[in-house]
Amino acid sequence: MSILWEKSGTWRWVVNKTRDSKPFFLAFATVCGVVPGVIGYFVMQTTNSGNQQLEAELRRNARPESMRMGQVNKERLAEFLGELQRKENTNDRYVAALKGETLTRNPYVRIQPIPKPSNTEAEKEHK
Repeated sequence: MSILWEKSGTWRWVVNKTRDSKPFFLAFATVCGVVPGVIGYFVMQTTNSGNQQLEAELRRNARPESMRMGQVNKERLAEFLGELQRKENTNDRYVAALKGETLTRNPYVRIQPIPKPSNTEAEKEHK
């Protein structure tokens, strides 16, 4: 920022005005926050396709892995939201994630470690 301060008279003017005038500071902060937000909103609205036929074609041509991941994500989200709705304690999810573990659907065995790949499987994938 010192380069801007040393070289740009406009930047020095903006800094001095925002330091000295609270209304100018609020106006400048609003312009810096609202204008990019409005531009982003209109870009998203114009690039978002509402074409149902295009969406159906993209879903039909999707790879099986993408479809499976979408299904798994829906199931996990439904499970998590169900736990929240039932007001269950979900802190164990965060603890498990920090330990590199994943939760199971078996209510009696809530946490299980992620299995480590064996050397033979790792060598096959490497080749």
